[in-house]
Amino acid sequence: MNNNVSLSQFILEQQRCLKDASGTLSLLLKDIATACKKISHLVNRGELMNVLGSAESENIHGEVQKKLDIITNNIMIDTLNWGGSLAGMASEEDDEIIAIPTQYPKGKYLALFDPLDGSSNIDVNLAVGTIFSILHSHADDEPKTEDFLQKGCNQVCAGFVLYGPSTLMVLTTGNGVNGFTLDQDIGEFILTHPNMRIPEDSSEFAINMSNQRFWEAPVQRYIDECLQGSEGPRGKNFNMRWIASLVAEVYRILTRGGVFMYPLDLRKPLTEGRLRIMYEANPMAFIIEQAGGSCSTGRERMLDIKPTSIHQRVPVILGSKNEVERIVAYHQESTH
Repeated sequence: MNNNVSLSQFILEQQRCLKDASGTLSLLLKDIATACKKISHLVNRGELMNVLGSAESENIHGEVQKKLDIITNNIMIDTLNWGGSLAGMASEEDDEIIAIPTQYPKGKYLALFDPLDGSSNIDVNLAVGTIFSILHSHADDEPKTEDFLQKGCNQVCAGFVLYGPSTLMVLTTGNGVNGFTLDQDIGEFILTHPNMRIPEDSSEFAINMSNQRFWEAPVQRYIDECLQGSEGPRGKNFNMRWIASLVAEVYRILTRGGVFMYPLDLRKPLTEGRLRIMYEANPMAFIIEQAGGSCSTGRERMLDIKPTSIHQRVPVILGSKNEVERIVAYHQESTH
């Protein structure tokens, strides 16, 4: 159990290694952990607390909201807005950026989050999660939308919490990736997965096959080769997975390798994908790269993209390095 190192202890020890660390980020991460513990409790209790089902409303993306989408969004906002670490927040569930109430002190960080990723799974008791990303605020006063539109490579920290049979937090501050399991008895995240690394090769892929007819040729080629198995050009058999929960897909890749794809859909303009770059793609790309994997749109490295809007969508291909590089190479070949 790694000497039962708690998340609090781990963060403090990391802070002590940084000469000029103020401790502000450490406090922010503790607040995020607190919010996710609250969410974990609600998810685990489910129908017992009357939090399942539709809220009969839509978010900014035109998606029908679950009750827990709204509840978890409020939990994240209410837990993070008063601690003095943040200059502002942005949520997948809110149209505009979220200001820190005037009665609270302002900090130097920006927080972006998807409070309940995979919420379509919640009513059938499948895995859901929370994704978060932390950026420096460079604004002299109240941050504006453009202050959030930073490249993913500028992230200070990123992580996600998976609410499954156990609750797990996966975290990076740019010095590797570590996983923590929530001990419900003591209410603390405990380090259980130190220095997570993704195998460079894999024989497992995750993609929504129902969209196959809308994929571009490079993705069609890659999947066709996988489906041909040992008789095909890859010379080995592949397994397919699809959970419809990004946190669950990425956690599986972190623990045993694989590739996850939500590629460009030809029903959409060529600049648009399915996943949101600020709340989903960038934090996951940061984690994946820190664990030795790769993340791309198929055309460019995810963390190099300069976002143009707070809710911008992008195609996502992430996972084991050699598999992602193969798919990217197929994209490059198709343009020549």
